Amino acid sequence: MVKVAKKKDKKKLPEILRRACVRLEVVYGLELKEVDSSNRSYALINMLGLPSEGSQGTERSEPKTGLLMNILGVIFVKGNRATEEEIWEFLNVLGLYAGRKHILFGEPKKTLTEDFVQPNYLEYRQVPGSDPPRYEFLWGPRAHAETTKMKVLEMIAKIKDTVPSAFPSLYEEALRDEKEKAGLRAPASAPSKA
Repeated sequence: MVKVAKKKDKKKLPEILRRACVRLEVVYGLELKEVDSSNRSYALINMLGLPSEGSQGTERSEPKTGLLMNILGVIFVKGNRATEEEIWEFLNVLGLYAGRKHILFGEPKKTLTEDFVQPNYLEYRQVPGSDPPRYEFLWGPRAHAETTKMKVLEMIAKIKDTVPSAFPSLYEEALRDEKEKAGLRAPASAPSKA
């Protein structure tokens, strides 16, 4: 890109690249990582390893990781649980409607069920004590294992063009989550005393 950019545009290149990186992360769930600084080579890294992406051979790879990260963000912002209605309000804002196939994400209800709930990225359950029954979404075990609240908050901050600490209560919760996960990993890697 640097070689192709005209001299007058080279000063704008870092900002163009920054904005493109935000879009790649938010829409597709991809991070641009520098692989070799001397050659200025980069790689696109999937934020979550959804099995349906790139592993179906002839089937088109859909950018579902970005959608999942956004849904995880909604759940996190809503107090670690979001009602089905709140999720559909969010999806509708994105132009995703139940029963209507989207060009990038396919049929949203099927995507939620087959790509996010069944492989345990999301948990879908009845709201306790609701009559008539209402349902809610929570982070599933795979989401907890494969990402962190801090990563999701960083994505939210990028969308809002700010920093994670601009959301103090969410930031504190994300820090606690990071410490808990680090504590779970630490005993396994600590040397044993003989």
